[in-house]
Amino acid sequence: MLKLGFIGAGTVGTALAARLAGRGYPVVAVSSLSRASAQKLAQAAGGCRVFDSSQAVADNAELIFITTPDDAIASVVSKVSWRPGQSVVHCSGADSTDILQPAKEAGAKVGAFHPLQTFASPRQAIENIPGSTFALEAEEPLLSTLKDMAAALDGQWVELKASDKVLYHAAAVFACNYMVTLVKLATDLWQTFDVPQQKATKALVPLLRGTLHNIETIGIPNCLTGPIARGDIGTINKHLDALKQTAPHLLSTYRELGRQTIPIAVAKGKIDQSQARELQTILKQPD
Repeated sequence: MLKLGFIGAGTVGTALAARLAGRGYPVVAVSSLSRASAQKLAQAAGGCRVFDSSQAVADNAELIFITTPDDAIASVVSKVSWRPGQSVVHCSGADSTDILQPAKEAGAKVGAFHPLQTFASPRQAIENIPGSTFALEAEEPLLSTLKDMAAALDGQWVELKASDKVLYHAAAVFACNYMVTLVKLATDLWQTFDVPQQKATKALVPLLRGTLHNIETIGIPNCLTGPIARGDIGTINKHLDALKQTAPHLLSTYRELGRQTIPIAVAKGKIDQSQARELQTILKQPD
């Protein structure tokens, strides 16, 4: 197998190195701005060598993952002397392989390998990677190598074009980051009736799990429940009145999410076009 190196030893890099090493890929080199982080990655990957420079990693590995913060990728690539035949892969969700152009001009193969997963800490990242989908961008033969890596991590893969990357990443933000925001808004409402955030979160988590289970097993639109799915206009009016009194800053968010939900309810077949129009009128932003 190709000898792997990692430039950057953050959460994603550490998790990938640990999991790939566990599946027989030889991780041989790592460097990072933080030597302590590099040493942790080396330990997680079975004891690879820790180097003080990105160039040393490139000199000792055949496939190099650049797992720095996204904004640092272009700078890292431009400062390393790459060689023909090796492969350089970044793990950014929003960036295409265009930022690896200096490596490509030097004769290296370039690619992107983004795990569609949430990583709050290295330990959670290592636990969460199996089963994830990986967004790949590369030309053959590197593309096949990355597909094999995704399979070795018990994952699936999707192949993206450079022009797909930003919207792909925006979709991930909607599904992951903004779900956190929505739960935070929900727990804030619970605090208006004197339930603290921690207790509110504990109460809402089973509801979230049930929703995710329904999305996975029943699918959209059939998994949609709630007042819009039922065409329950009276309840929606009560929500709007209560929010005006207690949390007016959430009205515009509630209205917009409600409007985006109406077509899903129509697709489910539980409301008709007349009910949909009435809901749109109720949820319209005030002048």
